[in-house]
Amino acid sequence: MALRPPFTKASAHQKVKVAQDLWNTRNPTAVVQAYTSNSIWRNRSSFLQGHQAIETFLTEKWEREREYRLRKELFAFTDNKIAVQFWYEYRDAQDSQRWKRCFGLEDWTFDDDGKMRKRMMSGNDVVINEAQRWFRDGVDINAVAIGEEHW
Repeated sequence: MALRPPFTKASAHQKVKVAQDLWNTRNPTAVVQAYTSNSIWRNRSSFLQGHQAIETFLTEKWEREREYRLRKELFAFTDNKIAVQFWYEYRDAQDSQRWKRCFGLEDWTFDDDGKMRKRMMSGNDVVINEAQRWFRDGVDINAVAIGEEHW
């Protein structure tokens, strides 16, 4: 199955899970290869463009967001666009190692070869305690039941 536009429900879902798995490597050099060389990003209040800016951003992100574990789910799609709902948990290295969970949405636009040329992300962090964590070591993040109140 080709993971490039035009997307079907099956190929859009697979594209989301491939992105999830890639981001969970926390390897900025590998992650940036999924984007066009001039990809445009908005990540919360940060505006970026191009591989170097994205790689630098991801390096700094994962230096701060320790023990990062991410889940993405398909929200909607069209021929060359995918919208994603996501949740991730991490220990905040700049906030006394407190656990946090980010909830949010992304919209992605792809070029004809299937590389992402635009990524827009909106997310909100909440502080959680150890008992509230979903994505513990050894847990299949795709099997965690996430209730409607978090969708």
